[in-house]
Amino acid sequence: MSTITAQPANAKKSLKQDIYEHPDFYQIDSLLTEEHKLIRSSIRDFVKREISPYIEDWAQRAHFPYEIVKKFGEIGAFGPTIPQEYGGGGLDYISYGILMQEIERGDSGMRSTASVQGSLVMYPIYKFGSEAQRKKYLPKLASGEWLGCFGLTEPDHGSNPSGMVTNFKDKGDHYLLNGAKMWISNAPKADLAVVWAKDEKGRIHGLIVERGMAGFSTPETHGKWSLRASATGELVFDNVKVPKENLLPNKSGLGAPLMCLDSARYGIAWGALGAAMDCYESARRYAAERIQFDKPIGSFQLVQKKLSEMLTEITKAQLLNWRLGTLMNEGKATTAQISLAKRNNVQVALEIAREARQIHGGMGITGEYSIMRHMMNLESVVTYEGTHDIHLLILGNEITGIPAFS
Repeated sequence: MSTITAQPANAKKSLKQDIYEHPDFYQIDSLLTEEHKLIRSSIRDFVKREISPYIEDWAQRAHFPYEIVKKFGEIGAFGPTIPQEYGGGGLDYISYGILMQEIERGDSGMRSTASVQGSLVMYPIYKFGSEAQRKKYLPKLASGEWLGCFGLTEPDHGSNPSGMVTNFKDKGDHYLLNGAKMWISNAPKADLAVVWAKDEKGRIHGLIVERGMAGFSTPETHGKWSLRASATGELVFDNVKVPKENLLPNKSGLGAPLMCLDSARYGIAWGALGAAMDCYESARRYAAERIQFDKPIGSFQLVQKKLSEMLTEITKAQLLNWRLGTLMNEGKATTAQISLAKRNNVQVALEIAREARQIHGGMGITGEYSIMRHMMNLESVVTYEGTHDIHLLILGNEITGIPAFS
């Protein structure tokens, strides 16, 4: 993995140093390989150098730093599990999880950019695409030359993607695509979109839609209080002519996009834990430094209770992620197992962010610390790619055999 040394043009002279070190109360590092640790060290250094010094400014200005896309490509953050012959990293799923954990420790929006590219754009092209599609698109996406997005959610169909109305018709030498998608990460800057739409028989297929195709537009979503350093928008298709060779040929039906979501949700389970660990470490240091009643607030029972509960939940989530990563590597992980991890770890991260904010007192709402930004970001993460409640129902269906959402 290469390293990046160039600094953004808006670099400031007196930037706050990122001194983060991860908690490891149960010595989970001993379960990792030397390659895993090397990957973590490399991406952590990258985050400390390229994201941490600037993220508060980007979030305050609701600015997506497009230059990070190329840098992510150079560091190997895009498609790490995709084979090297297509530009990917050829790494295992624990490596992928570590990458997402370290990036989201920096910011959830930055992790969204990377995980959408790898799990929701490159993964379906690799898994369901033709060899020609793989060779055409994957190297450009892996390198960061191109940015992609994933079009599934619609204005009226979020948790019920099977109800989508976006559709395409066979016009002989091309398909004619119509419809709209909403809440799409990367959309405003994307060079291509993997779009899920129904054919004339109502069967769901994936199509690759490239920027520049007539009738295809990507209006940006403004006014977000969450994921402010991430680009979010819509995908609008007004009689878009899509070449027939842009249809993903190797799988159709709702199961295809749901497989992509499994991969992405796995990355979120690791990523959310990164945000939780950042909040915990910030609170732990603050509790040791902040003096009240002539002693550090870390000496008070209620603060120790908060820190103890944070570390307990982090440790449980670390073990959960490691075991799930092992199952992913063995090809044994189920949708329900991935849902459990995504739901649990995001909820844990939200609770830790809120408790950490209290330990920081009034300072916790300022950009001096990462807490409030993480908290706002996680309010999106708990909803996207399966809401908290939907994941409970996925698990409930697994337990009872009775689907509560259909």
